[in-house]
Amino acid sequence: MDFNMKKLASDAGVFFSRAVQFTEEKLGQAEKTELDAHFESLLAKADCTKNWTEKILHQTEVLLQPNPSVRVEEFLYEKLDRKVPSRVTNGELLAQYMVEAANDFGPGTPYGKTLLKVGETQKRLGGAERDFMHSASINFLNPLRNFLEGDWRTITKERRILENRRLDLDACKARLKKAKAAEAKASAVPDFQETRPRNYILSASASALWSDEVEKAEHELRVAQTEFDRQAELTRLLLEGISSTHVNHLRCLHQFVESQATYYAQGYQYMLDLQKQLGRFPGTFVGNAESTSPPPATTSPTTVAATIPVVATVGRAPNPATAVEGALNLNDVKPPASGTRKARVLYDYEAADSSELALLADEMITVYSLPGMDPDWLIGERGNQKGKVPVTYLELLS
Repeated sequence: MDFNMKKLASDAGVFFSRAVQFTEEKLGQAEKTELDAHFESLLAKADCTKNWTEKILHQTEVLLQPNPSVRVEEFLYEKLDRKVPSRVTNGELLAQYMVEAANDFGPGTPYGKTLLKVGETQKRLGGAERDFMHSASINFLNPLRNFLEGDWRTITKERRILENRRLDLDACKARLKKAKAAEAKASAVPDFQETRPRNYILSASASALWSDEVEKAEHELRVAQTEFDRQAELTRLLLEGISSTHVNHLRCLHQFVESQATYYAQGYQYMLDLQKQLGRFPGTFVGNAESTSPPPATTSPTTVAATIPVVATVGRAPNPATAVEGALNLNDVKPPASGTRKARVLYDYEAADSSELALLADEMITVYSLPGMDPDWLIGERGNQKGKVPVTYLELLS
């Protein structure tokens, strides 16, 4: 107990000395040991790295998981060192709802078939999103967290120790300065009648007493300077390691970009496949009774032959007079009197059969519609080539 009390008293004295030195520095009443410019540059670089790493980490977490409640839950699981439960992604949940809706509406109906196709694509998108989140968490988020929770905490601890060593050093410098000033004053005007500390012999001269104080202060200063230099060198080595941290984070950033590029490429390909699948379906939009009524009987044979087949409305018997069987007779297709339009192709399109026109991205073609055509399709012409083209692959120009 006696040893602990002495240590407690000693620690309290050191703390008080540091507090006095810190306060006097803030008030401009004491000198402060300044670090060299290179060291200050390393400190600024480390602080900048820490601040931006925190922001990038947080925003990446928001990107991967927008729900704050789920993020908090995952954080608690991580801190408790427990496995985070598996969750379905939003795409997978949407796919589940679409499949269930298709089964209720009837998987054989046009709407049900489309729901099944879209639901299958949404499921694939959800799986790609899950893979991307897993890859980004391992290859990007974890290294950033490891830096903040490992290397940065070590740097912060050593910087705190360095600051304490600096306060001790400056306090020793202040004590030595005061002791030398008192020694000079006592040597110039000896005064043996002055009041002396209780732990000194009253018969000793003031000059000898202050000489002892100066020697003691010089010894404490040398010790404090040695400890400060050792701690400064250790902290400097840690701060110089920030450059290696940047190299590591750069590698992780490349991996994050690769994962994100793969994710978006998969999503783009999945949606292209879905567009092609939906493009092969005949028109299935059911409007009011007027929009589904048979075309006029005066329709010319040429127009009827050029009309894209349309699936009969669900629940309504097909009308033999208006249903057109077979593919387009491209030789009979003529531009309408209303004129044509130019269109720019947005994506490559592979023709499904001889009635369709294959497309290349960014090429310009001439398009027009015919009476009774499926609104999702147009007739496209490129030189002597002619065929059906999906509207979703085009940008119509004025």
